[in-house]
Amino acid sequence: MKYNQTTLDKLSAILGEAEYTVRYERGTFQSGYCILEQKRVVVLNKFLDTEGRINTLIELIPQLNLDFDKLTLESQKLYEEVMKNSASEA
Repeated sequence: MKYNQTTLDKLSAILGEAEYTVRYERGTFQSGYCILEQKRVVVLNKFLDTEGRINTLIELIPQLNLDFDKLTLESQKLYEEVMKNSASEA
């Protein structure tokens, strides 16, 4: 997976299509992110670089309960890749 803005946008799109809002804000996040489950908001540390944001989203996406059927075909492929990589690391 390439660590560029396009990849970051695609990962963010997965969350957007699953009706999550992604925000980049300042805060004291131990892991680089915060999840507000009830409001379906994901807050990422705005001081992370592109690679850090991508790694954080790759770590975060498997933890969320996303509706696979709401995703576009392109997002479904990327989601499956993220989930496969997550399973192989576990």
